[in-house]
Amino acid sequence: MRPRRGQKYSIDLPAHMAECDANYLRLNKLFPQMAASDRAAIVLDHSGQRLTVRMEVLERSPYTTLIRLSQHPDAPWNHRARMTVRLYHDARSAEVVEYQGRKHFLRAVYDYPNADMRHPDEKAQINRFLGEYLSHCLSHGVAAEAPVLAT
Repeated sequence: MRPRRGQKYSIDLPAHMAECDANYLRLNKLFPQMAASDRAAIVLDHSGQRLTVRMEVLERSPYTTLIRLSQHPDAPWNHRARMTVRLYHDARSAEVVEYQGRKHFLRAVYDYPNADMRHPDEKAQINRFLGEYLSHCLSHGVAAEAPVLAT
């Protein structure tokens, strides 16, 4: 929600947390073997152009997993899409910690203007974009590798 003229932006914490929690669930649907496998890929067909969304585990710890999402090749609507996402397993939540090489969105609200030219609600915008991106992958994506059936 944008503040009215003269008002400061304040984060809608319940909505932000709901987005991060939904992103955790979306990532687990797209990459169900995340605990045991280091890589997965989803293929999207965008107007005849085949795009691959790769998910790679960068780091694992007992309570968190850090993964990188990258899209190959570039799409006309999003060049070199790259995001690093930290999943918090105890809280069942996931948030973007790096987007397009810009790291650590630590503040919920940024003063504006600022040296990095971040929007006041940039952290919320990036996590909302992740949710839209993952939802698109869930609705239109196909696993890049054929599933292996247990015998």
